[in-house]
Amino acid sequence: MSQHASVLTSDFRASPYWWEAAPPETCLDPLPPRTEVVIIGSGYAGLNAAIELARHGREVVVLDAEELGSGASTRTGGMISSGQKLVVGGAIKGIDSALFERMIEDSIDSFAFIQRLVRDERLDADLAIHGRFFGAHCPGQLPKLFEMGDILQRVTGVNVHRLSREKQHSVIGSDFYHGGILVDDYGGLHPAKYHRALRELARRQGALLHSHARVTAIDEAGADRRVVTARGNILARDVIIATNGYTDTLATPRLARHVVPVKSYQVATEPLPADLLEALIPGGRMITDSRRDLIYARPSPDGTRLLFGSRPGLWQIGDREAAVKLRRRMLEIWPELSDYRISHAWSGKVGMTMDKTAHVGEMDNAHFAVGCNGNGVALMSWLGHRMAQKLLDSQPRPLSFDRESFPRPLLYNGRPWFLPVVSGWYRLRDALDRRFG
Repeated sequence: MSQHASVLTSDFRASPYWWEAAPPETCLDPLPPRTEVVIIGSGYAGLNAAIELARHGREVVVLDAEELGSGASTRTGGMISSGQKLVVGGAIKGIDSALFERMIEDSIDSFAFIQRLVRDERLDADLAIHGRFFGAHCPGQLPKLFEMGDILQRVTGVNVHRLSREKQHSVIGSDFYHGGILVDDYGGLHPAKYHRALRELARRQGALLHSHARVTAIDEAGADRRVVTARGNILARDVIIATNGYTDTLATPRLARHVVPVKSYQVATEPLPADLLEALIPGGRMITDSRRDLIYARPSPDGTRLLFGSRPGLWQIGDREAAVKLRRRMLEIWPELSDYRISHAWSGKVGMTMDKTAHVGEMDNAHFAVGCNGNGVALMSWLGHRMAQKLLDSQPRPLSFDRESFPRPLLYNGRPWFLPVVSGWYRLRDALDRRFG
């Protein structure tokens, strides 16, 4: 291939690779005037809440501002785990030890829940548990990764393996990292197929799903709530907000000031030779590293492409421009991909919180479950299920993420003005670590 050839394929698409197999859906059926529960947001949390509520006889209406399945749930990398993110993300700091133990327990339950759901309902989701490698970005970070692995094994019970730089080739075909850890209890699925399967299951249980029904207000109406949408109003006994990184100040002005939407970008390569992909990521594992401005990568579920995610820079940019920058970061790890182009590039908003943990509670005349912090596939699925149990008064125990304290960033009004500063600081520290660490 000529070195002057474009890094994008001739049929390049600025949309998720996942949508090729399971595209978003439009449903413009008329909205009912009344229902028992309105769920705002058709992501994993909203759909799992709808499934549990409808299964127990509740009338449920799910609303989405855009197409069903066009939000972050089908723009994710599709990775699933148990309680690792709470330790890796730093949430362990500043949290009462008893509460943290309950969070770990709940997170482990979320990992078991999604596996059980896919198995018992026979969902077409391409779920596989192959493990995840965390690479040390510089030599000085390897002992920290080993320590983190020990904590993971102790508090979550997962299997963790220490890998030197020489031994890391058994899980990643790259010399970029300086060793790392392999966590066995980690997996991946096809996020758009999983979403489609949830939509089908929710409908079989009797839930109604509606697209292009942006909610502009949630008002008190006696004992009920009036949900005002772009396609009409609905009266409901209860409202659940499950918008996560797409929470806005229009209908949920208070909640939006607690959730920070961080844009994450991904690319998919054109089809690769099977032996090359197996050499780059033996065993089809998930990949990430110890950088503050981390990357994440994985093979596509069908084993044909490499998927790579990161932030391309300090500022938000278009997906096509991001594809070129992400490819450069990808080639730092796998220079063998220099002869292969990018076929898809896309982005989505991750719902981050000040304390790096999810939150459940009541605000803006509604119940809510938000704050996946980059760990949403299993956790938000489970939180939606548990929110439904809370409304049904059937939850087995109080939810650890349901607590009064929900801190928000200083001077934050729903617009993340500070993200370029934070990203720049992270990248500077990563560069210094790489050079001197």
